Amino acid sequence: MAGQPASAELTARFQALHEFVRAARNALPTNYWDYLTGGAETETTLRRNRMALDSLAFRPRVLRDVSKIDATATLFGKKARLPVVLAPVGSIENLNPGGTAAVAKAAAAFGVPMFVSSVAQPGLEATAEAAPDSRRVYQLYVRGDEAWVDDYARRAAAAGYEAFCFTVDTAMYGRRERDIAKRYVVSGRRQVVADMERYQAAFGWDQLRRFKDKHKLPIVLKGIATAEDAELACQLGVACIYVSNHGGRQLDHGRGTIEVLPEVAAAVKRRVPVIVDGGFCRGSDVVKALALGADAVGIGRLYCYALAAAGEAGVGRLLELLETEIRMSLGLLGAANYSQLDRAMLCAAAPVNGPHVLSAFPLLDLSHPGY
Repeated sequence: MAGQPASAELTARFQALHEFVRAARNALPTNYWDYLTGGAETETTLRRNRMALDSLAFRPRVLRDVSKIDATATLFGKKARLPVVLAPVGSIENLNPGGTAAVAKAAAAFGVPMFVSSVAQPGLEATAEAAPDSRRVYQLYVRGDEAWVDDYARRAAAAGYEAFCFTVDTAMYGRRERDIAKRYVVSGRRQVVADMERYQAAFGWDQLRRFKDKHKLPIVLKGIATAEDAELACQLGVACIYVSNHGGRQLDHGRGTIEVLPEVAAAVKRRVPVIVDGGFCRGSDVVKALALGADAVGIGRLYCYALAAAGEAGVGRLLELLETEIRMSLGLLGAANYSQLDRAMLCAAAPVNGPHVLSAFPLLDLSHPGY
């Protein structure tokens, strides 16, 4: 199910993931860069995402047949080239004019699903039209009444989206001080925030139940951070649990998502798929999540670096490199596929790098003021 490989020029230019980060920083104005990489208030949650991942070490097994590695996965009942989804990112058109349409084309060509943010351009229908063969989930911030939500659901179903995602950790909009300190406001964001804090803040389980009774699209809940809410979601009959803390951009002083993952997976008991995002930047990060019970990992900032650095083709090349890292991690762990992963292959360990949104890339000079 491999798509067309990256061009020779792109392959030569990007041979390690951190090279996308450096190119993105050089390409983006400081306002856009800080919007992409920043978190809420003290950025503690953002840093804990990386600290939690870096606090897990591998316990590899040897003398196992790993001559044939299968890195594919089944997501939403269909085969995907990797157990990876491209997470929804608002205002992504600021990173590249193609916005969600460019990302959808890259995801379709490579063979992974993407989540399309309701606050990104060119929008629901235009994204589907740009990449009709892409596998898409529509993500909604509730910014209107029931009729408003129903309209989006009907449009998403008509445009071929295979599921409908409610982000549920945004009852209030996090204070992102990198933006506040520069008085930077994304175009149109004030009205979005006002609408969210009116309607999203009142959105609850009863409204989800009403939506499920009225619409056939499977529901994904993004922003689950406890076993208690995972259980309620399963009882409601959602199709997928998405563990997320919004990349550290909402509630400050939250836990790292891979620390949250085991309790959620235990509560779900394989009743529905579990996705997790939050600081995942390397193939080894993806493998850790699957060993702890995730079915797929969402990447957000990571593919945004590639989009800013080299557009649609850059996203495809990044996914190629991520695939290489995942296959390498599996093979060196002694696992020919994900079913051979288990928690015994992980143990607690002290991180060797200080947590930072970019600490997965030690070859970057993080002392540089631009980062």
